[in-house]
Amino acid sequence: MAIDYKRVLEKAEGYKPAISRFLRDLIALPSESCQEQEVIRRIKQEMEAVGFDRVEIDPMGNVLGYIGRGRHLIAMDAHIDNVGVGNPENWKFDPFKGYEDDEVIGGRGASDQKGGMASLVYAGKIIKDLNLAADYTLLVTGTVQEEDCDGLCWQYLVEKSGIRPEFVVSTEPTSCRIHRGQRGRMEIKVAVRGVSAHGSAPERGDNAIFKMGPILGELQGLHTRLADDAFLGKGSLTVSEIFYTSPSRCAVADGCAISIDRRLTAGETWEGALEEIRRLPAVKKAGAQVSLYDYSRPSYTGLVYPTECYFPCWVVEEAHPSCQALVAAYQSLFAEKPVVDKWTFSTNGVSIMGRYGIPCVGFGPGHEDQAHAPNELTWKKELVQAAAMYAVIPQVYAAGGRA
Repeated sequence: MAIDYKRVLEKAEGYKPAISRFLRDLIALPSESCQEQEVIRRIKQEMEAVGFDRVEIDPMGNVLGYIGRGRHLIAMDAHIDNVGVGNPENWKFDPFKGYEDDEVIGGRGASDQKGGMASLVYAGKIIKDLNLAADYTLLVTGTVQEEDCDGLCWQYLVEKSGIRPEFVVSTEPTSCRIHRGQRGRMEIKVAVRGVSAHGSAPERGDNAIFKMGPILGELQGLHTRLADDAFLGKGSLTVSEIFYTSPSRCAVADGCAISIDRRLTAGETWEGALEEIRRLPAVKKAGAQVSLYDYSRPSYTGLVYPTECYFPCWVVEEAHPSCQALVAAYQSLFAEKPVVDKWTFSTNGVSIMGRYGIPCVGFGPGHEDQAHAPNELTWKKELVQAAAMYAVIPQVYAAGGRA
């Protein structure tokens, strides 16, 4: 059955007040990683209210909503955890009571990434209202722990639940552009050891903090020499944390460690990134240990699913049927060509496409520069556009990209 795109847009616009109310409900429920239980329950309630065929919460705590029973399994993903507030004095409004006017909704998670979930749930309602079901099964996933460990939820879904869609739409914020890739990332630890001594006679010891100093300078230089890619951009590194051990403030430090946020561009590997650091002269001289961090924090259900903190980069070719389905849907809805681009930050695509090769294409309401920022906003117009897109993408894809 042909899609009446005008009718879809009318429905999406008509649901703008409901999408806005639902999003504000989600914002009002603080849900930092591993503390998402209440917001998951609220999403399940709304999915059931709008008519999803089946809704369940898996052992990790992800909420899974299904529509249809067709041959093509298509997933649309929104992580529903959010980062903390940071310094409350930087906020002009309460981050959980939120802010709303005719154009925007504010609050922690508005863009990153609860807006995507609000639009997804009402896309399901539009599909039901307009009988847009075709030869597909739509799986809407509200996933946990992304802010702590992006992609871990999808490692669980693929490896433990056996869920493997034909492709996935990520609803991370894209300003309603189509995103088809991102750089990867690693969380790296560099540690050096020293020998403590009384601070009045530092020559008797071996100061670990001083040993780390030259390493920091060489890391700053390494950043400038990292690989570049025409689409994804340059690899990067930054030192994000520093730690020390010492018997007291009156002693020589006997340990020092740093955390490195390493972003990987196309062609870079985790092994190569570690080896670049290990080859630095100051690292060799200090006998520093260079390793990946591990992640093993329990989800809110208590489930522990450990992984290394390596998140591969990934790209879907613009000509791929999944990407072209989004392009065709956008052009049919909005009568203009979309911008096709990439994310600067990381998403669950690191597992979906990066680990498992399942095509992942992004389209989301909200702006990337709002993520993790105070006074976070999203735009009602984009919430409506996203709901319309999510309602038609499955049928366009199932029809072979023919809008």
